[in-house]
Amino acid sequence: MNLSKQIDLTLLHATTTERDIINLAQEAIKYNFHSICVSSCYVPLAKQLITDSDIKISTVVGFPLGAATTSTKIFEAKEAIDYGADEISMVVNLGLLKSRNYVSILKDITDVKLAIGNIPLKVIIEISELNKNEIIKVCEICLDAKADYIETSTGFSKGGATLTAVKIIKKTVRDNISIKATGDIDDLETILKYLENGADRVGISTIIKPINNLRQLRNNKVYKQYLENSTLLEVEKVYQ
Repeated sequence: MNLSKQIDLTLLHATTTERDIINLAQEAIKYNFHSICVSSCYVPLAKQLITDSDIKISTVVGFPLGAATTSTKIFEAKEAIDYGADEISMVVNLGLLKSRNYVSILKDITDVKLAIGNIPLKVIIEISELNKNEIIKVCEICLDAKADYIETSTGFSKGGATLTAVKIIKKTVRDNISIKATGDIDDLETILKYLENGADRVGISTIIKPINNLRQLRNNKVYKQYLENSTLLEVEKVYQ
């Protein structure tokens, strides 16, 4: 397994410039990450920049509030795919979830998934706005809707991923759907903790911070799985 291919490099700020996207693509190519996640307006540029690599392009729809209509989310998703997006992240409608209108939530996710076919769909559930029971319920809905990933956070709310939430998600979905942890993840130790506790993919918005305790890190069982990974060793060499 290749650790770098479980990492998405993300840049979704309102003030993101074309130069920022160029830099993002260069960093992703340098470290051979799985994908770069950009706003849909930058999908065509991002696609040009990573043409000669196997890096994927991901974008977001109904972002960051999730309150757009289903038809709007479908239009955004299909247009982004036409522009070159390989993966779609949609934000769940939190208002409907809080209203316990579960039928509408199911229809929202299902309709987007049906519209994009084999393109992977990640559903952002914004865990900082949910209690444990709500996390469990929305995960069950995502399973029924045939989503490909449950993603923890937009990065635009009160907080990002937590190990507690990832454990709740994993216990609910088991191995029936993949999990992506995003938000407040900026060092290698944290990345490995999330992978060890059930995440299949991790989203970061900056190149990871220096390693604080290399000896302790080497004892991490997930770390040991990747000791043969040249990318991990290169990251370790640079940041220790």
